[in-house]
Amino acid sequence: MAKPVVTDPAQLPPAQRLGQYLVNLGLGGMVRLGLALPYRVRVPLVGWLVSRLVAPLAGYNRRIRDNLALVRPDLSPEEVRRMERAVTDNAGRTLIEIYSGPEFKARLANAPLDGPGLAALDAARAAGRPVILVSGHFGNYDAFRAKIAARYGDVGALYRPLNNLFFNRHYVRAMESIATPLFPRGRRGLAEMVKYLRGGHIVALLSDQYFGQGADLTFFGRPAKTATSATEMALKYDAEILPIYGIRQPDGLSFHIRVEAPLPHSDPETMSQALNDSLEEMTRAHPEQWFWVHRRWKQKTPKQPKARNRS
Repeated sequence: MAKPVVTDPAQLPPAQRLGQYLVNLGLGGMVRLGLALPYRVRVPLVGWLVSRLVAPLAGYNRRIRDNLALVRPDLSPEEVRRMERAVTDNAGRTLIEIYSGPEFKARLANAPLDGPGLAALDAARAAGRPVILVSGHFGNYDAFRAKIAARYGDVGALYRPLNNLFFNRHYVRAMESIATPLFPRGRRGLAEMVKYLRGGHIVALLSDQYFGQGADLTFFGRPAKTATSATEMALKYDAEILPIYGIRQPDGLSFHIRVEAPLPHSDPETMSQALNDSLEEMTRAHPEQWFWVHRRWKQKTPKQPKARNRS
């Protein structure tokens, strides 16, 4: 029997509640500090704070090193160190940009929106056909949602509630300032999202996290359990499905929104692998913009034989 989902911090054990409260206090304070500063200052500042202070304390750098050692063993130690800073800097910038809703969206007004899939997206909207936009934790994954919402209207999104219940409350409000509606991952949220999609709307999904019950596909040439729900919905509801990315530009503040060609409808596994391949290609072009902190590959490390006692 599944455990009931806890949504109220008062239901947590005291030690866990205190831990989450203190983490929220620190991260929330960083966000408040950032929001008190001009936009051009706050974004690089929070990026710096996350990469220099939060990442080492949270163990992010070790996870980045482990993932890179698994799929990019060709990188030099110097490049790995650069990636540690760059990946977490991008994460910090993304965080404060989401909390900067109106200013963030105003900056996206002039962001280029193009790619081989834009015409198909326009045609689907004109025909009232459901659309599924699929991306990963790359660049700023809310940049494309804001840009698409500005062009076509509301964009629904499925999100995974954060483990920290205190932080999750204001983080969801921040995401809602980018675009609505939002649907929490779970049976009820998924049902509501499907109803919304079937009404001929656009939904956005991120498909780059490990999913234990997923298909045995690959990412960067390694086995990576992958959810096939996005492609299953596309087939079931005859939805156009397109990869999309909000690519951070060299100035660190602006974006290029790129819509890739729509996936031909075939079967869920083939289409989901195509999504993995698309994200891999984009990540190889901009490696520091993917969130290498994820435990994307949960492969067991082979046990080393025990050394014999030679005494």
